[in-house]
Amino acid sequence: MEAYDMAGHLIRRLHQISTQVFMARAREAGFDLTPVQFAAMDAIRVNPDIDQAGVAALIAYDRATIGGVIDRLVTKGYVARTVSARDRRAREVRLTDDGEALFTALLPVVRDLQSDILARLSEEERATFMALARKSIAED
Repeated sequence: MEAYDMAGHLIRRLHQISTQVFMARAREAGFDLTPVQFAAMDAIRVNPDIDQAGVAALIAYDRATIGGVIDRLVTKGYVARTVSARDRRAREVRLTDDGEALFTALLPVVRDLQSDILARLSEEERATFMALARKSIAED
């Protein structure tokens, strides 16, 4: 197939593998969280009281659908959302104590599973891949 030699196809396949590995390892460790929810929690953890649009920008996620991600985190009790005092249209978010505890417990699992995503690459190849991936997504 022609697609097998196209960057877009390979990136999509690697994304599928990454998501599958994340979900399986998180479930095995007793966590019910998606990669996007984890990334959102990381952005919120580092930037408490950030608005939802800011979370979307930090994790390169669609602004129109970040609300659903945040909704699920609020429902799970990991994130608290309030109306912004600066802009009544904006919603600010922060991790709850349960969210902080979950993130702290899940972070080592997520760090560990990174090697599974690129399992077929040597350490040197992984370093090269990471450098090239960062370069490819860098903004000028």
